[in-house]
Amino acid sequence: MSIAIDHISKRFGAYQALDDVSLEVPTGELVALLGPSGCGKTTLLRVIAGLESADSGRVLFDGVNATERHVRERGVGFVFQHYALFRHMSVFDNVAFGLSVLPRRQRPHRAEILRRVEGLLELVQLGYVANRLPGQLSGGQRQRVALARALAVQPRVLLLDEPFGALDATVRKELRRWLRRLHEELHVTSVFVTHDQEEAMEVASRVVVMSRGRVEQVGRPEEVYDRPATPFVARFLGDVNYFDLAPGEAQVLALAGGGWGGAPMERGASVAYVRPHDLLLRRSAGDGGAVPATVREVRPLGPTVRISLQRAGDQGEVEAAVSRDRFRAEPVEPGDLVYLQPLAAHVFPADPVAPQPGAN
Repeated sequence: MSIAIDHISKRFGAYQALDDVSLEVPTGELVALLGPSGCGKTTLLRVIAGLESADSGRVLFDGVNATERHVRERGVGFVFQHYALFRHMSVFDNVAFGLSVLPRRQRPHRAEILRRVEGLLELVQLGYVANRLPGQLSGGQRQRVALARALAVQPRVLLLDEPFGALDATVRKELRRWLRRLHEELHVTSVFVTHDQEEAMEVASRVVVMSRGRVEQVGRPEEVYDRPATPFVARFLGDVNYFDLAPGEAQVLALAGGGWGGAPMERGASVAYVRPHDLLLRRSAGDGGAVPATVREVRPLGPTVRISLQRAGDQGEVEAAVSRDRFRAEPVEPGDLVYLQPLAAHVFPADPVAPQPGAN
């Protein structure tokens, strides 16, 4: 089932949670709502579910206006961050609960409930804990029970609010890969909320980046990362360095290794955003007008070496990331003078609310 968000706005007192949000989620897609705390992503999810009413705008399922429908009439399965399982019920009874409370005319026969719950517990790889209580399970197991319970009523839409937020890092990685495989098997239209960039990039087929109640960009994970549409997206997705570019000084970054040369900016100052892994460190300035900097710190981190640098003229700190092999071939140490050569950059007009130049 497709979802259409049509000019949705929502205010809580003086706080504008959603500001004229429009979004299309095609049938069978797995979409992540990604953004910092307070950006409106959970409010939008609850509006889709019918748990929150919008001040204006519409929610459409398969082109049919569902804005006034009660949550029970929307065919939505909802998975909460903290599971919301019934502690006194077994795993089996928790999964069966949504089926057992359906109106008599819609309620499956006992044998069908048994078949469906057993099948779902096998699907989420928890058939062996059917008789245990939630308190006897790990956090990852409880989250899978919550997901099975949401799927038991055969929802047309699956909504997940920070589904892995309460789990430790290792379990989160395991479960998000598992969720991706499960979605590929079931193809239920799914929307999940997260503030974890890596989680959104790994799990979702499309990512919706939100800020201050608005949608900043929608696209495939590689699109929003490699081609950010706004300064906020460039800053929010991964680490980034900032370089101020003055107007009319021929300092526009040339992409793909062209250095700092290029046509002057006639319409005002701009800012270049460069990822740490897109900064090449050279021993000589060369012909491209590379930026001089002094190495301050070298930190090996797994397969990558992070290098902190101080730009000449006290213009702020910069961070570069190079592979271990590259570092072994061309090592640097604190105190070395090097020249920064951008391999790729994203240039936007100067943002008055952007952080100061340096590494983020």
